[in-house]
Amino acid sequence: MSHAAQRNREDDLLEADRNEIGSDAEPLRREMPLVPAASIAGRALVTVIAIMTFLASLAAGTAILIGDASRGWQSTVAQEATIQVRPVAGHDLDADTRKAAEIASQTPDVGEVRTFSAAESARLLEPWLGGGLDLGELPVPRMIVVKKTGAAFDPEALRASLKKAVPSAIFDDHSQWLSRLTVMTRTVVGAAIVLFALVLTTMLLAVAFATRGAMAGNSEIINVLHFVGAEDRFIAREFQHHFLRLGLRGGLIGAGCAALTFFTLGRLAPFWTATASGDQMEALFGGFALNLQGYLAIGAICIGIALLTGLISRIIVYRHLRELG
Repeated sequence: MSHAAQRNREDDLLEADRNEIGSDAEPLRREMPLVPAASIAGRALVTVIAIMTFLASLAAGTAILIGDASRGWQSTVAQEATIQVRPVAGHDLDADTRKAAEIASQTPDVGEVRTFSAAESARLLEPWLGGGLDLGELPVPRMIVVKKTGAAFDPEALRASLKKAVPSAIFDDHSQWLSRLTVMTRTVVGAAIVLFALVLTTMLLAVAFATRGAMAGNSEIINVLHFVGAEDRFIAREFQHHFLRLGLRGGLIGAGCAALTFFTLGRLAPFWTATASGDQMEALFGGFALNLQGYLAIGAICIGIALLTGLISRIIVYRHLRELG
């Protein structure tokens, strides 16, 4: 057999083998991602990101609720002052109360002056002393609520007038209570910020470890691509896109659960506000009615966590490729 004929026979056999392989197997040319899209580690990372996003969103939403409620308290309390007229032996309590209310009404920048009756003053003590008690033998003071109408209101002038005309009257402009309320609100909001920072740090550490694990599992491919001349930004971009998708998936799950939690609590809040503990919760959190700003903050946390996830993975991959030289 001549050399040309033998070569033609080999080509025919090779073509037959190709046809046989092609009939039973998938084509060899196939685009595969550098990092597997679905893996156990990837699903675990999505779960971690979802949990951390949920906790971070709860912390941020709670801080917003308390901040809004605090501003409502301060706005209401700052517009009011109270006068307590104590019962004193040898003095007519009703007459002293009327005189104190008259002095308050004549003070500049004072609007409404409301005097609580003896029955109303007794009802104010029921949350602490209970109902059905005869408070007639107790020295229950009378309460007068003064509403301010302008910034020129002078509490010291009113206090001096009351002290001169009605010595048994005690004037309180709520400044000390407002100061304590401000400190408490700042403490709670600060604790929420610290919790948010800790949750975010924990999540970023989890992303860093997951990125290193993915690089270790694909180290041979990365090294080959690096040494054959693949650009570092191409390899880093593959990891960034992979972890960005994982971060966005976990962030959407966690943020969605947090938004649903606040929405559900806001709908259920009216059912428990009738109780004493429910009233206290409503005073602290404002009925759990998260406003549009709160939901936008949760959405921003979701997007921010996804972007940080991709950025952290990109930085770690770049650092590893630089070490390879």
